[in-house]
Amino acid sequence: MTKIECILRPGKLEDVKEAVNKYGIHGMTVTQVIGCGLQKGRTEVYRGAEYSINLLPKIKLEMVIPDEDVAEVLKIITEVARTGEIGDGKIFTYKIDDAIRIRTGEKGDDAI
Repeated sequence: MTKIECILRPGKLEDVKEAVNKYGIHGMTVTQVIGCGLQKGRTEVYRGAEYSINLLPKIKLEMVIPDEDVAEVLKIITEVARTGEIGDGKIFTYKIDDAIRIRTGEKGDDAI
C-alpha cells in the first residue's frame, strides 16, 4: 500500500477527485491548508497600505491505494492538476505497512 499526498490549487480539487473516482479510487481525505513554495505569495493593497501575503490557500488531498495502482493514479493527478504555472503543487508518496478498518477489523488492502 502507498499513501499519496498532494498539495493542489483549490480550483483543481473537483477535477482531480472526478478523475481518480473514474479510475476507481474513492477513499480520500481533503484538508484546506495554507503554504508557500516557489510561488512565494503576492503583494496586495488594503486601505492604501501595501502588504505581503506569503502563505497562499491550497488543498491537501490524501489517499492510500494498492501499490499496483500508484503509477497510474500519479499520472492521472499530474495531468489533471497541471496548469504549467508556478503554484501547481506537489505530490508525495509514502509506503504504508498496514491499515486496519476499525469497524470490521479488516487489514491490509482489504481495509482500504
